[in-house]
Amino acid sequence: MSEAVILERRNAVALVTINRPKARNALNLQALAELADAWDEIDNDSQIRVAILTGAGGNFCSGSDLKEMHADQSANPIQKRFLPPEALVKLALTSLRSGDASGAQALLEEHQQRRTEVPLHWRAFLREQRLTKPLIAAVEGYALGGGTEILQACDLRVAGRSASFGLSEVKWGLFPLGGSTARLCKQIPYTRAMELLLTGQQMPADEAKSCGLIGRVVDDGTALEAAFEWAETISNNGPFAVQQVLAAVRAAEGLNDAASVATVDAFGQAVLRSADAREGAASFRERRKPSFRGE
Repeated sequence: MSEAVILERRNAVALVTINRPKARNALNLQALAELADAWDEIDNDSQIRVAILTGAGGNFCSGSDLKEMHADQSANPIQKRFLPPEALVKLALTSLRSGDASGAQALLEEHQQRRTEVPLHWRAFLREQRLTKPLIAAVEGYALGGGTEILQACDLRVAGRSASFGLSEVKWGLFPLGGSTARLCKQIPYTRAMELLLTGQQMPADEAKSCGLIGRVVDDGTALEAAFEWAETISNNGPFAVQQVLAAVRAAEGLNDAASVATVDAFGQAVLRSADAREGAASFRERRKPSFRGE
C-alpha cells in the first residue's frame, strides 16, 4: 500500500504532503490515519519547529473521498482505528465467544488506551486540537470540502493564483464536520462565511485573500516555495517564544478583551525567563546570529 500522506523533514521544517493525486488528494481512511499520525510525530519531535501542509500533483485537497465514504470498509485493516471505543468492547466479546481470548484481551487493552482520545478523524482534521508548532498551508488547485476545513487549522496560508476554495458538503446533502461551522465565521466576515457554507460554491484565490481566508496569492506552482520562505524565517526565531505566542493566541480565542489580556503573562513570563531569551539578548549585544535551543 503506497503512502497516502508523506512526511519529510528538511532541517527544522516538516513537510506533510497529501499523496493521492489521482483522486485530487481526496481523504480516505488511509489518508486520515496517516495525517493524524503525522501530526503526532511533528508535535513529539523537538527538532521540528514549523510544519507545512500541501498536496501532490497540483491540488491541495478535494475533501473526503465520497466513493469510499459509504462503501463497505469491513475488509480495510485501517477501519479498526476509526471505530469508537465502545465498538471495540463488542468486538472483544465476539472474539471471546469464538474462543480467541488473546484477541479479546488485545481489543480490551486498545479500548482502555483510546477511550479518552480524540477520535482519529478529528485528529487528522486538527478539529479539537491544534499543532503546538506553526502550520503553513501551501495550496495549489482545489481546496474543497475537507481541504478548506483543514485549511482553517493552519496558521499561515499561501495559494497559487488559480486555487479554488469551498465547502461543498451541502451540495451532496452532507455536513462540514471538520469544524467550519465553528471556525469560519471567526476567521472571515459572517456573510462571506455563510455564502460558502450554504451555497457550496467555490471561491477563487484572489477573493479568498481579500476576505482573509488566505494570506498570500502567488504565481501558480510557487505556493510551496513561498511556504518554505515563511517556514525558514519562523524556524530561525526562538522556538520556545514562537510556540508560546501560538499557545497564547489560542488561549485567548473566544474570550472578551479583559479575559484575553489576562492570559498574556502566563505564556510571556515563561519566555522572558528562558535560556533562549538570554541567548537572544546576548546575540544582540554581540552582533551575531542567536543559537536557540528551545529552552
